[in-house]
Amino acid sequence: MEMIENFQTPELIIMLGVGLAVLLFGYRLKKIAFFIVWFMLGYLGMSYLMPQINNLVPEIAVSELYQNLLPIAGGLLLALMGFSIEKLCVGGICFVLVMLLAVQYFGTDMQTLAIAAVVGVIVAGAAVMLMKPATIIATSAVGAYAITLALMKLVPDISFETYYWPMILGITAIGGVFQFLTTKRIS
Repeated sequence: MEMIENFQTPELIIMLGVGLAVLLFGYRLKKIAFFIVWFMLGYLGMSYLMPQINNLVPEIAVSELYQNLLPIAGGLLLALMGFSIEKLCVGGICFVLVMLLAVQYFGTDMQTLAIAAVVGVIVAGAAVMLMKPATIIATSAVGAYAITLALMKLVPDISFETYYWPMILGITAIGGVFQFLTTKRIS
């Protein structure tokens, strides 16, 4: 939630719309969805790294311009890579999602990162072998994540502790089923 703490209502509505598009049409709009997913992952990753960057380079910490541009640059850099290399993109999405979940819930200890990296590589390898299902599940999960964060910020009465995981899992399941049903004849 820290990532979207300063988002205003128009930004949250855009995030909600993009999340819905990726959730429901991620496989059909693979290239666009990969661009969006990688941008979101790059932005989120840079947001997590900003405290360390601020400690290492104090000039960045005092510059509001750098504080705003570095996460966007990280998102664009990953988005451009993900747009051009499909298999690496699917494997990378799965790897980065595993790493982000590990950092968010277990911290940044070296052991945690090493275990998460091993799990991430295994998940990424499986995803590349199962390209269509992995693409559908990954885009559904990222769309569900974006929708859940936007809804929780737009409707502050929703309890984060109670509904975060049920919303992500439920929305991912709905998006996955929708995409599997609507892409039966598309390979």
